[in-house]
Amino acid sequence: MQGEIEQRIAKLRQQLQEASYAYYVLDAPLMADEVYDRLYRELQELESDYPHLITAESPTQRVGEKPAAKFFSVKHNIPLYSLENAFNLEEFAKWQERWQRVLPPLTLPYQGGEPDKETEIAPPLSQGGLGGVSYVCELKIDGSALALTYENGILVRGVTRGDGITGEDITQNVKTIRSIPLKLNSDNPPPIVEVRGEAFLSLAVFAEINREREQAGEQLFANPRNAAAGTLRQLDSKIVDKRRLDFFAYTLYLGAGEGEAEPRELRYQAEPGNEEVSVKTQWESLELLREIGFKVNPNRKLCYSLDEVREYYEYWDVERQNLPYMTDGVVVKINSLSLQQQLGFTQRFPRWAIALKYPAAEVPTIVEAVTVQVGRTGALTPVAELKPVQLAGTTVSRASLHNSDRLALLNLHIGDTVVVRKAGEIIPEVVRVLPELRPQNARFFEMPVCCPECQQPVVREKGEAVTRCINTSCPAILRGSLIHFCSRDALDINGVGEKLVQQWVDRNLVNSVADLYDLTAEKLMNLERMGRKLAEKLVGAIEQSKSQPWSRVLYGLGIRHVGSVNAQLLVERFANVEDLAKASAASIEGVCGIGPEIAQSVYRWFQVPANQSLIDRLNAAGLQLKSEVKNQQQLGSSKNLPFSGKVFVITGTLPSLKRDEAKDLIQKAGGKVTNSVSSKTDYLVVGEDAGSKLEKARSLGITELSEAELLSILAG
Repeated sequence: MQGEIEQRIAKLRQQLQEASYAYYVLDAPLMADEVYDRLYRELQELESDYPHLITAESPTQRVGEKPAAKFFSVKHNIPLYSLENAFNLEEFAKWQERWQRVLPPLTLPYQGGEPDKETEIAPPLSQGGLGGVSYVCELKIDGSALALTYENGILVRGVTRGDGITGEDITQNVKTIRSIPLKLNSDNPPPIVEVRGEAFLSLAVFAEINREREQAGEQLFANPRNAAAGTLRQLDSKIVDKRRLDFFAYTLYLGAGEGEAEPRELRYQAEPGNEEVSVKTQWESLELLREIGFKVNPNRKLCYSLDEVREYYEYWDVERQNLPYMTDGVVVKINSLSLQQQLGFTQRFPRWAIALKYPAAEVPTIVEAVTVQVGRTGALTPVAELKPVQLAGTTVSRASLHNSDRLALLNLHIGDTVVVRKAGEIIPEVVRVLPELRPQNARFFEMPVCCPECQQPVVREKGEAVTRCINTSCPAILRGSLIHFCSRDALDINGVGEKLVQQWVDRNLVNSVADLYDLTAEKLMNLERMGRKLAEKLVGAIEQSKSQPWSRVLYGLGIRHVGSVNAQLLVERFANVEDLAKASAASIEGVCGIGPEIAQSVYRWFQVPANQSLIDRLNAAGLQLKSEVKNQQQLGSSKNLPFSGKVFVITGTLPSLKRDEAKDLIQKAGGKVTNSVSSKTDYLVVGEDAGSKLEKARSLGITELSEAELLSILAG
């Protein structure tokens, strides 16, 4: 019996590993998600019954049960060198001249590469060739470098770059990245394998993370690189898992021991009894990485002349805008591992590789002042007020400085000349200060110890980068809360904007969201540009908001970390505000999709007396603080609704329906609408200007519906 169990577990692990590799690396699913989920659940149950059979490479061991206490510094077996940069093709040509001076003239034939060029002699340099040398060009991914160590085919360690000599051991977090195999795809792996590569966030996932953070009132990540780096350093691997990092491998060392940094010819016996495979080039090592289970960037190219390198660089300078991830240049490596070994390293860089960077849209300007904004959660954000400058087609006069840590790193003084660029080509950010241009009277800027809005002391909790005002009566927090409460996804009160909210707060008309329901046309008519007709229309919109469902009210309360989707999940479990207010943190966390951070935030919010009073006032005003109770006849017939149990995502602009209208129709027909496409999604409703959701849905084989098709099904 024991032997049968062991065999079943081994087969399940192998099957799940092959399915994961096909899905995350090859983008060619072997089985339906439902089948994978059932097999995974079976493996979980068997390992629970027989815990002594659990192994480190089991698919169930990707996410750790307990957060790490801290990360430990470890020395790299092989120094993780950074690359020398070239910022244009002229600098690239000078780099080539430098490495050529190290060696005698080369007349070597090509080694490896495209089958029809295996024996071709390269054209000499005088004819635009590389004199017998080929280059591998790869896109430079804008993420975080990792070093992965495998012993006998099993992942045992994942380390950050750090300073290149030592990094942080983040193995538990690395295991959550699905495109990194826990076990190499080989029956006869070498004793030691070290793989280098880049962990990154796709643009679609990055945008989704920032949307969720915005809804939860949290500070947005500046760019995907920072988000990836911050994610990898999370102590709780469950958070890392939710953020769906990806990974491209680009360097392979076999049998690497401490200090063995030299690239060299690799010998690898792929299967027992087979002859050793000799890997002589970078191109072949990338192919080997792919064969043993890693995701390798498909946009690489083997180049046989400087013209080909130039064409590759110029092609991706334009086409990188269409990539699903950020890239800031091209990495060019000499293909021959033997030649790499002969060239070796400087004290900082390998001589045989260079990063050919694309020019960033960066301009210098002067910091004229620094102001501090206070958000609805009390977060204080320093903002550089700049001398206006043209940047990537727009006039930029302000740039976020993020937080105290960023200020300290920049050592920013008012009057400094700074370099500004657009993060992700959208958000202006200060890249660096030019201290040599600092005027003598420049004053170092420090974050205030009191809130600039209410003058109350601010706090910075341990482990957080954000400084916050915790005064619930702060005008800035009140303004942010009111704008959020009236927003489209919350109570959807038309006609409410920042200028109107500013007047409400300044004139002491509204001191909490509950005060909205005490406003009358007479009170509003005293405001600027507010006649009777407009005042009555606004009062009517406020009155109409009382009919918004419980889920929208919960989202509108602005509880930290609770976005519109999380609010809907909570409402499905807690049908009224009384049940949610009485719930323990553990029972809230028991809701599918609600993590411990959200659960604690919700629980703590309802323990505050002022918040309890707010709920009482909203209830007295007539807002919907409970879900509609269906009678038994309705419950019995719900199974016959056209979309019963189906999950929808809406993308793009629909021809006639507003998104909320489409969502309401789907929900009334028994369906559920979520924000992101996943394997659980049944239908994608597609409008004009559909974004990355459409691409992901097609990769997953999800059924697409136009607005007309949606309405046709509903009518039928």
